[in-house]
Amino acid sequence: MNDKKEMSQSYNASEIQVLEGLEAVRKRPGMYIGTTGEKGLHHLVWEIVDNSIDEALAGFCDHIQVIIEKDGGITVIDDGRGIPVDIQPKVGRPAVEVIMTVLHAGGKFGGGGYKVSGGLHGVGASVVNALSTTMWVKVHRNGHIYYQEYHRGKPVEDLRIIGETNRTGTTTHFIPDPEIFKETTRFDYNTLLTRVRELAFLNKNIRISIEDRRGEERKDTFHYEGGIRSYVEFLNRSREVLHEPIDLEGEKDGIKVEIAMQYNSGFSSQIYSFANNIHTHEGGTHEYGFKVALTRVINDYARKNQMIKSSDPNLSGDDVREGLTAIVSIKHPDPQFEGQTKTKLGNPEVRTITDSLFSEAFSRFLYENPDVARMIVEKGMVASRARTAAKKARELTRRKSSLESSSLPGKLADCSSKDASISELYIVEGDSAGGSAKQGRDRIFQAILPLRGKIINVEKARLDKILSNAEIRAMITALGTGVGEDFDLSKARYHKIIIMTDADVDGAHIRTLLLTFFYRFMRPLLENGYVYIAQPPLYRVQHGKSTQYAYNDRELERMLKELPENVKPALQRYKGLGEMNPEQLWETTMDPENRLVLKVNLEDAIEADQIFEMLMGDKVEPRRDFIQENAHFVQNLDV
Repeated sequence: MNDKKEMSQSYNASEIQVLEGLEAVRKRPGMYIGTTGEKGLHHLVWEIVDNSIDEALAGFCDHIQVIIEKDGGITVIDDGRGIPVDIQPKVGRPAVEVIMTVLHAGGKFGGGGYKVSGGLHGVGASVVNALSTTMWVKVHRNGHIYYQEYHRGKPVEDLRIIGETNRTGTTTHFIPDPEIFKETTRFDYNTLLTRVRELAFLNKNIRISIEDRRGEERKDTFHYEGGIRSYVEFLNRSREVLHEPIDLEGEKDGIKVEIAMQYNSGFSSQIYSFANNIHTHEGGTHEYGFKVALTRVINDYARKNQMIKSSDPNLSGDDVREGLTAIVSIKHPDPQFEGQTKTKLGNPEVRTITDSLFSEAFSRFLYENPDVARMIVEKGMVASRARTAAKKARELTRRKSSLESSSLPGKLADCSSKDASISELYIVEGDSAGGSAKQGRDRIFQAILPLRGKIINVEKARLDKILSNAEIRAMITALGTGVGEDFDLSKARYHKIIIMTDADVDGAHIRTLLLTFFYRFMRPLLENGYVYIAQPPLYRVQHGKSTQYAYNDRELERMLKELPENVKPALQRYKGLGEMNPEQLWETTMDPENRLVLKVNLEDAIEADQIFEMLMGDKVEPRRDFIQENAHFVQNLDV
């Protein structure tokens, strides 16, 4: 306890380093928060929350509260040490004011304030302040409550004492500026909840609460003593698991490594890596070290126990990762991020440290748990046999595609353009709608691929079985990208892939099956915005010579109200795409000038993975719960 007190006293204004000013933030906000859209708006919250998490990592904070207030702003409360309030020597202003008004001012740069720090860009509270109409901070420290308010990054008043206190901590409140966030300033509770829960998993024993005070009161609190072990259990909650989670942790050269893993009966792998609480979407040295060690240790165990014959090849990385859910989390005093989105860990020493710490602990686990070890090896061996079969099926697809246009599926009506950037592929449900689409399309840039029936549910099958499905093979050949580990986005023959299905239960099911396939085996199509969902109208309203189309019941109601009184229009409810003639299909659903299409975004891969597994996986209970919870949102249901 004395050490904690001494460290607390040593955290003062002299440890707050000033690197540069705030001038450019309001002029070029995208440089600091990535985007001024919804993602950038929510990034503001994490810049403040990360400061509280850093206090927790340093051992001074147990509880963090995130509140969406009635004024549309956010309040973040922690019970840490409280931001220093004494005078920062270089600037001659209170340290809290410097942190709130000067870019890159904080206790993370000099090395004395924090051993480990999150914050992907490290721009912190000052950028949030600059992009907010109003911001204020209350610091509980030294027995006093200190207060300062700011307007668009500038102090409205000097720091002042407004009361006495017997606790420590910081409370920050900000209201995002609509001049900056023109798209929206409304925070989404579920978006915040997902990240708050993730932070609670990644930092065991920290309690994090989130509350919404805008009308419908909601409050959730997360506290996981199991840490990332609990995270793996949560991710696998919709899957049939093969054993209890394995969790391992160790520390070397000031770098802490935590790994939790669990195999399930499925065929896909979910490995999520984090560095200082930041989700490293593109992986990096920690994830690579884990994967290499996992493959080596399993093969070593299998050979020493004569489960793999001396004449047989080793299991591959893909083999041993089939059905694996794993979290790799490291805490590093100086993380180096790289990659296109700055979410790839680049520190070379982390690979060796992760490999050695995990290898030792996992080898010991396998020898101490022979039943689980045998199960893991046997699952990898079955995957290896399936991989060999899938390789043959892929080679067959590749041989066909090498014949160029003659290899394209017979039912594909291709476009004449060879420019992929303007070419579109409509994947259409059924031959009837496919026929209308072929006649109604613009042949220059629109290709039509009709699907007969429902494709295989890829969530419940290995790649070799998936590739034997004729409809999936037709799609793969038409797209030209290859599939799975052979996928190459640059070979895509179309940059718009539009799923066009009926507006009924079967159509929705086919759409979900297709999206599941793209997510599991052609994910870059989703990540790069190539996949769209057509929005055919539900109603045709004819009044005299005037014809209008309504895409939902609200639109129909509005149209009918706008018609003259005592007039009964001819109303047609489309049960399927096949009921439209080619001209109607073109006019409503395929003409780029008039059509409505939804672009499929992949904001959060972890959340997407959970939804696909819940909707399409083997476990019935999570799917039933989801339907019961969300049934009231359904407006039109044709069964």
